[in-house]
Amino acid sequence: MKCFLYSPPAKLLGLLGALAVTVFIAGGAGAATPSIDESQLLDFGFKVLVAKTKVQEDWVRGLPPGKIRPMQRTGKKFYIYPDASRNQIYVGGPKEYEAYVQLHLEHRAAGAQQAAEASAYRSKQGDAMRKATARDLSDPFLGASWADLGW
Repeated sequence: MKCFLYSPPAKLLGLLGALAVTVFIAGGAGAATPSIDESQLLDFGFKVLVAKTKVQEDWVRGLPPGKIRPMQRTGKKFYIYPDASRNQIYVGGPKEYEAYVQLHLEHRAAGAQQAAEASAYRSKQGDAMRKATARDLSDPFLGASWADLGW
């Protein structure tokens, strides 16, 4: 029995088993993300912008696929969905996005979770900055000592 565990067929069987588990896990993770139907985006009022320059094409390919993401430009909030295979993006405003989310509530839950994580991160960062500022304001020399002055 001990000889079988170290034989080439046993190693191959173990390798195939590990590969099967990896494919199973990766397939399950990919299936969890909800798919977005581009025709529904158009029905809700999203507009299509086609990438015409190399820089625009690279930017569209660099966006995370399969997700609608918020974006702000000139003080206005937009929501974009990239379609890298066609070198285009779907752009909508808050009204169009809200209409889409009403039909697909799973996107609202994902967006709320991301907003909560971002808020927690900003709060943590803000607390650290308040402590650092309070420390700096309590020291009139901002960390300089008499020894630094050469006296």
